[in-house]
Amino acid sequence: MDPRKTFHVLPRRWVVERIFAWLGKCRRLSRDYEALPETTEMLVHLAMIRLMVRRLAREPPGAELAVNPTSARR
Repeated sequence: MDPRKTFHVLPRRWVVERIFAWLGKCRRLSRDYEALPETTEMLVHLAMIRLMVRRLAREPPGAELAVNPTSARR
């Protein structure tokens, strides 16, 4: 069998595809609406900033249990 015709997973390709999926959730980045590449670059930066802020703002897993551990005994 020809090795060029078989399927091989490219290493770390899924990381790029995942980022493209995150950017695709932004309405103005889902299509090529912008005339200037600088505008698209700015929107990508804003989308990534929004993603990081939302991640930093959410509570860590298990935080609701550590708020008041004595209330669970009552």
